[in-house]
Amino acid sequence: MSNETATEKKVIVFQLKDEEFAVSVQQIGSIERIETITRVPNTAKFVKGVINLRGVVTPIIDLRSRLGIEESDYTESTRIIIVYLDDMEVGLIVDAANDVIDISTDAIEPAPEVIGAVNADYIEGVAKLENRLLILLDLKKVLTYEEINELKNVEGQ
Repeated sequence: MSNETATEKKVIVFQLKDEEFAVSVQQIGSIERIETITRVPNTAKFVKGVINLRGVVTPIIDLRSRLGIEESDYTESTRIIIVYLDDMEVGLIVDAANDVIDISTDAIEPAPEVIGAVNADYIEGVAKLENRLLILLDLKKVLTYEEINELKNVEGQ
């Protein structure tokens, strides 16, 4: 018997369109306001470019575009969540960063085949909390190994 029965997972909750998503805070570096993004030619459509974040060139991904959700204009609440993927910082553009919460691992269920417009391949699970449904993203699956290497090339420019 494992001692995971009452463990909790601390996550950051963010918004994309009408859905709430969550990512483990252990993978988060910081949350930034949207800023000028320098385009990089010959990159995937969802790679918006790079920003210089405190001296580090950081590739920026539009998470809406990556997950197949229609893109929208940036607003005052649009944020860039800086995450760590394979020793690299990547910025994810989200509609809003809502809050940091603890989710009991008991509340997390496996992902159904299709959730709204989001491909289930990217989903670690779904958490039901009172009147909220949180989609837990698996960041390692949001970007393929090849895409991460491509971003490392972008980062090196």
